[in-house]
Amino acid sequence: MQGKVVLITGGARRVGAAICRRVHAAGAMLMLHYRTSAAEARDLQAELNHTRPESVALIEADLLDSGRLPSLIAETLDVFGRLDFLVNNASSFFPTPVGAITIEQFHDLVGTNVMAPLFLAQTAAPALRRARGAIVNIADVHADRPLKNYVVYSVAKAGLVGLTRSLARELAPEVRVNAVAPGSVLWPEGDSFDDQSRQRIIAHTPLQREGTPEDIADTVHFLLADAHYITGETISVDGGRHVAM
Repeated sequence: MQGKVVLITGGARRVGAAICRRVHAAGAMLMLHYRTSAAEARDLQAELNHTRPESVALIEADLLDSGRLPSLIAETLDVFGRLDFLVNNASSFFPTPVGAITIEQFHDLVGTNVMAPLFLAQTAAPALRRARGAIVNIADVHADRPLKNYVVYSVAKAGLVGLTRSLARELAPEVRVNAVAPGSVLWPEGDSFDDQSRQRIIAHTPLQREGTPEDIADTVHFLLADAHYITGETISVDGGRHVAM
């Protein structure tokens, strides 16, 4: 990863921040995208640039604004002169029970989880081909096993897994495209999962514990830096939950 350039969407907080720290520690230069988490993004940039000056730049954008997406790639190339890797981490997550789904919710969830990764990949493809780079998408175990009351989110993540496979074929042989499907790593913010729900999920996880953001970050790093003969794959990082659901 030494000297390679990585664009990471939603990189200011939670799993995104862990991915930033992991690939930066491996020597990468980062274009860190955020939407509303400006303070967290600046703090993380300062932390990482203190370790290696001018190695992290920031870009703010609403990924639902399709006209803004090409500028993420263009600004990365302007700042660093190259783009080797794209990590599509940013995602919306909220319930959409049947009977109460709105078109705005549909556009939000499908937009962040499918539209933005697709058009970012399309715009980045020439640079990634020159670099013989890679894309990693952050999917979810519920892409294959839908989460009750989260209809649109589950469908959107299933679409992202399908997009991963399709792009792996379209961008080969120069660019590898894979996905990581986290399980119980960080609980969603808010009260959508109470303590009883959380304990029930852990009890049905073969490893009987929660994972960490670093578990996801390590797998992303592997797929970017070391998985030279893997493409079109979705790796579950969920303590085995996908085999017990």
